[in-house]
Amino acid sequence: MSDGPFVPARLGVEPSLGYFLSTARNVLAGRIDRAVAPLGLTSSQIGVILLLWFERASTPNEMSRALSYDTGSMTRMLDRLEKKGFLERQRSQADRRVVELALTDQGRTAAQQLPELIAAEMSEQLRGFTPEEVATLVHLLQRFIANDGSTTPICGSMDGADKDAEAPAQEGGD
Repeated sequence: MSDGPFVPARLGVEPSLGYFLSTARNVLAGRIDRAVAPLGLTSSQIGVILLLWFERASTPNEMSRALSYDTGSMTRMLDRLEKKGFLERQRSQADRRVVELALTDQGRTAAQQLPELIAAEMSEQLRGFTPEEVATLVHLLQRFIANDGSTTPICGSMDGADKDAEAPAQEGGD
């Protein structure tokens, strides 16, 4: 594709780019759902857990922006995660109007397991792909996302992936 509009050769659902992007997302979400079910989580909920763990968001508003959820949906998700015991809401000491989110012990335990679970599922889903094909896929998806000026990616290029490889230092030790 160039700078011109995307016009499919024929109209229909299959085999369109939108169909494949949507189906790929659904396949991956289903795989991740099955992998994290023993933890009591869903693929939709792990984003909240990981954003808190890697200190990328700490308030419901930040979560909504980072995950592209409307505030109502985010509130319902946070309610479910709080009820399950993964996080807690606290009033900010600096500004009592602000609600801050924090992982509970159960949430931290789950967060520590998630990267390995996700990596295993992603590796299985990418079975048969060469490292170059994976890099190309990531690069193309980054470009695709970048064309939406209103979306701020929460992770950068693969070059920056190593900075997210380790969890933040936790006080008190284990």
